[in-house]
Amino acid sequence: MLSIQNVRCEYQQQPLGIDCQKPRLCWELSSTRRSMVQNAYQIQVSLDSNFTSILADSRRIESSESIHVNMPHFEATPTTRYYYRVKVWSEDEESDWEKDLWFETGLQSESNWQAEWITIPPSAIHPDQSPRFRKSFTYELPNIKSARLYTTAAGLYEARLNGARISDTYFAPGWTNYNDRIQYQTYDVTDFIRNGENVLAFTLGKGWYRSNLGWEDKIDIYGKESALLAELHIINDNNEQTIIRSDTTWKAGISPILSSEIYHGETYDARLEQPGWDEPEFSLDDWVSVIHAEKPKGRIVSQENEPVRKQEHLTPIEIIRTPKGQTVLDFGQNMVGWVHFRIQGKRGETVSLRHFEVLDADGNVYVDNLRKAKQTVSYTLKGDDKEEFEPFFSFQGFQYVELIDFPGQVQLEDFTGIVLHSDMQRIGTFECSDELINQLQHNIVWGQKGNFLDVPTDCPQRDERLGWTGDAQMFISTASYLYNVVPFFKKWLRDLSSEQGEDGSVPFVIPHVLNETSHSSAAWGDAAVICPWVLYENYGDKRILEEQFGSMKAWVNYIHQQGDDPYLWNTGFHFGDWLALDSKPGSYIGATERDFIATAFYAYSAKLVSKAAHVLGLEADHHHYKKLHSQVQDAFSNEFITTNGRLAVPTQTAHILALNFDLVTGKTRERTEQKLKQLMSDANYHLKTGFVGTPYLNFALTKAGHTDIAYTLLFQDDYPSWLYQVKKGATTVWEHWDGIKEDGGFWSADMNSFNHYAYGSIGDWLYRKVAGIDCDKPGYQRIRFEPHFTNELRWVKASLHTLYGQVTSAWKMDEDGRVKWSIDIPPNTTGLVQFPVVSAVNVREGSTQLADIEGLLQLEDVTAELGSGSYTFNFEPTNISTKLHKKAVKY
Repeated sequence: MLSIQNVRCEYQQQPLGIDCQKPRLCWELSSTRRSMVQNAYQIQVSLDSNFTSILADSRRIESSESIHVNMPHFEATPTTRYYYRVKVWSEDEESDWEKDLWFETGLQSESNWQAEWITIPPSAIHPDQSPRFRKSFTYELPNIKSARLYTTAAGLYEARLNGARISDTYFAPGWTNYNDRIQYQTYDVTDFIRNGENVLAFTLGKGWYRSNLGWEDKIDIYGKESALLAELHIINDNNEQTIIRSDTTWKAGISPILSSEIYHGETYDARLEQPGWDEPEFSLDDWVSVIHAEKPKGRIVSQENEPVRKQEHLTPIEIIRTPKGQTVLDFGQNMVGWVHFRIQGKRGETVSLRHFEVLDADGNVYVDNLRKAKQTVSYTLKGDDKEEFEPFFSFQGFQYVELIDFPGQVQLEDFTGIVLHSDMQRIGTFECSDELINQLQHNIVWGQKGNFLDVPTDCPQRDERLGWTGDAQMFISTASYLYNVVPFFKKWLRDLSSEQGEDGSVPFVIPHVLNETSHSSAAWGDAAVICPWVLYENYGDKRILEEQFGSMKAWVNYIHQQGDDPYLWNTGFHFGDWLALDSKPGSYIGATERDFIATAFYAYSAKLVSKAAHVLGLEADHHHYKKLHSQVQDAFSNEFITTNGRLAVPTQTAHILALNFDLVTGKTRERTEQKLKQLMSDANYHLKTGFVGTPYLNFALTKAGHTDIAYTLLFQDDYPSWLYQVKKGATTVWEHWDGIKEDGGFWSADMNSFNHYAYGSIGDWLYRKVAGIDCDKPGYQRIRFEPHFTNELRWVKASLHTLYGQVTSAWKMDEDGRVKWSIDIPPNTTGLVQFPVVSAVNVREGSTQLADIEGLLQLEDVTAELGSGSYTFNFEPTNISTKLHKKAVKY
């Protein structure tokens, strides 16, 4: 039977407060039939859930489209709930209407806001202290039909209504380029309104708006005062509306939060608590009237990505007494969030929690790698029987917590680690027979969790935590296998566009909070092109390309304008192959010449812009950038390839980029492939790559027919390797291959993060080449199944929940080398199944069509395109990769 499931509007189920003028729908199909393809669909939009007031009807549209489908045209008005329903047809089936679907618009335009920006008078509060705001109002019958709170802040806010926190989200309104955009949020608070007196209340924190950001001691980057903007819309059963808005009738007071910084933590004095401050019966004797606040520079837009929420709760696994006598909690996992704790003591006693990532070689607290970030929460007791606390507006990156001045005996059950990150949908899983590889996959996932807290940060613990463009583009493909990251990156890319210079230059970090000269390194600025393209490939969303195409072109045009040769990029500052192991002593920049890397990425970005233009039907741009790509490729060849077809730059990364970006062809390509093989052999099959080369390393090897070397790298467990970190006890991915050395010492003190996701980009290869799930048409409309088998693994299984539905690939090898391989292809898609070189094939659970090709499967490299359904294949591959064993080399 044909049915519809998991219908989403702009990637969300029942989105509240969206401002999108042309929302689109995605749905998945369920059917027991093989090779199921949708033939037609119909969408209706109504003002009521019974569809008696239909506003728009697409009628039956002959189309197989089921992702990013435009709704029938209608004029959406602000603050309105719209109901919609969908039905589909296949060749011989018709689904029922999929109902109970709705989306609700927000205020849509800044001109629709009636509220005023308010703040507390400077004389009433210390500049570091968090202010509180409240408004008392009376609501009488008739009954409430709906109540919505629309709100934002210059800083961060927590909203409460009649003593209750109204939402499970944190760090609102999120971090954007506040000079261009500030997000507002919409909350359904219908159940919070009482008949009679009510109180709407807020606490504000400095957040990214005013906190110390970066390592340059910058504060108040976006403004010098915390401010609030809020509107509460109440509609009764007679459709009469009451609006409570922020204005100068509100009152303000101080809070127990004496200071709150993103990097440094929070200081809280419980003696300053005012019980009932957010409820009706409360004395306002110590509160003052608010004043008008200066309007922030940015325009107000609705929430664009998923909010931050509490995701997991971790209990510490051990209490450690260090050689220096420090009391330390070990949570067993490098995590990002905060600690909720219970405590009992005397009034006025102050305790502190200092968060850090690793113990030093002697087993003592180690905080040098945090640089200036204090990561400390201090709490002064009010002296109750049992007190509980967790921070409001600060997050920490840590595995360990030092407890300072805690009274009495410390109990593990009094502490809980709260994991926080953007509430992205988990879509991918990977596991195999090797527990070290499984731990590596675990570390990659936790690296994404820790660094995807509203922006894609490089690290979550030291005085940085910035949206480094290079790290983001290096990891985005892996990220797209683990979580649905479209809303997350769409918001970030809009900030990137807004921060882009008039000449097309791209800052190192987004949002841009560094000095004015911090922009436009190759591979970092290329995030402007690579990130939108990867999102389009993985999710099939043309609108991303439409929105970002101007930014993509501007970046390539910027490169074109650099230097004397418009087809080489040999000017300016570049990070190069950052932290590569072939760098000169004392240098962070690898040995691969920076103009080689810059020109390689120049060619790659020009190629992607050309492809994006073709997708968008912009043929003039398509041909222009296709020609530019060819010209850059020719200039690259003239500059970096000798007359005998050798790369002039003899590093691993140079050969990786040349191969992966298709900058070499014919005999030169063959020579480059063989040279890369030799370079790996010369290094005893260990990598020397840094941030630029590592994401493409195993792909280049597989592409060159050296999957055996790629697997050898994967399974190396001595330094330098991915598994070296795992065997050293890592639970996230490190910034340096040897962040902790063999002797327990550290790589450095100033730049040594133990939660730095860039090298986790190997996850992309695990999904595509080990499990064999790859995208062959945008959005996985056609899936390429092509696992590469190895004797080092007995089994592998992976899944990916695409916009069309669940894709799986699982293979198992017995002791005789026979493989059983199962795949799942969701309805409305096809699978391009690449069979390996085999000696025999047996197809089970196949369709009638499969029986027709069974004989062909005994040949080499047969590809079959199969319709939706579940399939199992049994065969004996002859091209099984074997790990190459050589003595490890020490660097």
